[in-house]
Amino acid sequence: MSAAPPATPGRPPGSDGPVFCEPWEAQAFATTLMLHERGLFSWSEWAAALAQQISAAQAGGDADPGDTYYHHWLAALESLVVAKGAGSEQELRRYRQAWDQAAHRTPHGQPIALAPGDFSAPGSDGRC
Repeated sequence: MSAAPPATPGRPPGSDGPVFCEPWEAQAFATTLMLHERGLFSWSEWAAALAQQISAAQAGGDADPGDTYYHHWLAALESLVVAKGAGSEQELRRYRQAWDQAAHRTPHGQPIALAPGDFSAPGSDGRC
């Protein structure tokens, strides 16, 4: 029996490496690491943003059954992207709407793919 590899700071533990319940969780995780490595934010800024999201969720009644962690992770990532000027609330909203539209037309079990028509023109929804 071989010893488990040492844990990598900032990465979720698993028997053979990081463990994610859904592909989007792995993508959010990888995006966070990439933006940190490119210097958009420090690791201490990231930790503070994630802690703030989790604290806000708990204060709002999140019972933390273990299935909301990456929702907090994504919210923290989005907040840093906006705070650092790498994107805007309006851009994030447009991407969320595009993904929702793509998901609704995608048959169950198939990969969701964005198409040019998924993006509404800025202002067309009355919120941008």
